[in-house]
Amino acid sequence: MTAKDVDHIAELDGHLPRGTRVNITFLGNESSAMRVQAADAVGRVGFVPVPHLSARRLESHEVLQQFLAELQSHGASDDVFVVAGDPPSPQGPYEDALDLIESGLLERYGVKSVGIAGYPDGHPHISEEILWSSLHAKVASLQHRGLSGAITTQFGFDLDLTLDWVQQTRNRGIDLPIRIGVPGPAGIRRLLSYAKRFGVGSSASIAKKYGFSITNILGTAGPDLFIDDLRDRYDPIKHGEVGLHFYTFGGLGATSEWLVQYSRSQRAV
Repeated sequence: MTAKDVDHIAELDGHLPRGTRVNITFLGNESSAMRVQAADAVGRVGFVPVPHLSARRLESHEVLQQFLAELQSHGASDDVFVVAGDPPSPQGPYEDALDLIESGLLERYGVKSVGIAGYPDGHPHISEEILWSSLHAKVASLQHRGLSGAITTQFGFDLDLTLDWVQQTRNRGIDLPIRIGVPGPAGIRRLLSYAKRFGVGSSASIAKKYGFSITNILGTAGPDLFIDDLRDRYDPIKHGEVGLHFYTFGGLGATSEWLVQYSRSQRAV
């Protein structure tokens, strides 16, 4: 969710179990006060707020400290997600997620678990070699600092690519839980727009396999087939601990309602 979704949090109540993790993005057009308000609202409903920290959007050490202190005062600093962010150059002292982890400020303000990003489809501006090197460095730094963590991937349409990346991660000795990014039910035009923005592959054959028709972009699609296929191909020995992270491009309410319906359909099988 974004901070602007705060009035829609009630739509999750009754649909998702207490303790569900709800990520709160760090957009440039939202204030820290808005993000803290959203995190507080998520916690009061009974879910776990996971505020994002966008390294390159933080203007100073003091801004980061103030944000973390506010989160801590609302009991919302246990879990955070760190990412470099969209700006091409830093607006302050932090270049990337590793800088935030190594600042020492996270644990000082009560952070216990840190989410980091994974890129099965690669990154449009970062080489594969650097992505792997960065992932290893972040995992090592979390372990050194006694912080737990998890990897959340970009959303994607290509399960072959995703599972291959998960297995590579395990082969490289990284055993953090991995949450595979899945697009919630949304208009196909919107999904393909986000895919292009984030460098996610969306070839016609792959999209069609999972119910996304590039030739009918006015339609709506959900991740049913993708998740069914993932469930059937998941191997705990090869893939380790794996979960799902839903990107709510179609809204919090639509995604939570879809989750309820999908869960019911699985219990009925």
